Amino acid sequence: MRSSVWLQVGALNLLVDSGPDLRQQALRERMGEMDGVLYTHAHLDHVAGFDDLRAFCWRRSEALPMYATASCLASLKQMFGWAFASNNVYQGYVKPDPRVVDGPFYCGPLRVTPLPVEHAAVETIGYKFELPGARSLAYVPDVKRIPPATMDLLRGVDVLVIDALRPAAHETHFSLGEALAAAVDSRAGETWLTHLGHENEHSELTAVLPPGVRVAWDGLQVSLAGVSAGLA
Repeated sequence: MRSSVWLQVGALNLLVDSGPDLRQQALRERMGEMDGVLYTHAHLDHVAGFDDLRAFCWRRSEALPMYATASCLASLKQMFGWAFASNNVYQGYVKPDPRVVDGPFYCGPLRVTPLPVEHAAVETIGYKFELPGARSLAYVPDVKRIPPATMDLLRGVDVLVIDALRPAAHETHFSLGEALAAAVDSRAGETWLTHLGHENEHSELTAVLPPGVRVAWDGLQVSLAGVSAGLA
């Protein structure tokens, strides 16, 4: 299934990206209340499940916070104009509360830092999540190049989840070699490879990975001691 993350911090529940598999993922993981959605970029494999957010809006009296760059929010408004329209008054419809990400911010006690990266021609960010007393997590699902300033933000992160599309080079995504090099440069405590294409065989890939690097899978759960991250 397409990559996303379901973060649970006490009673706080956050989703990173609403891909086309959101409905199946939500049912499988028994996802309940949702307190916000964070978007990395506006490619369809990360936003096409937008309409399935309705399931989380039936019991909400307030709009659903949506965090993204200004350009990503503009794309969402263009693709899902009905949700952002002033006449969207129907119960259960997705009613976004757009929040522009242009620097670090807080979702409850969770500090969230955007991680600008290069990926195709669309503005793209990852996210770093930090909570006092818990391990830090960085999520970078789509990337071809990590700028030096962003790598500085990544260094020393406890858990890195990063794009590793396939063994061979790709124009807009990290190859396996590029992902492994980034893991070394970041000095991450542990690394999980995500956004994997069909060219990868799980057991074969696992057999050649260095210590501290593992292959993510649908439904993987990572405990950060205070934060639970489910990787779809």
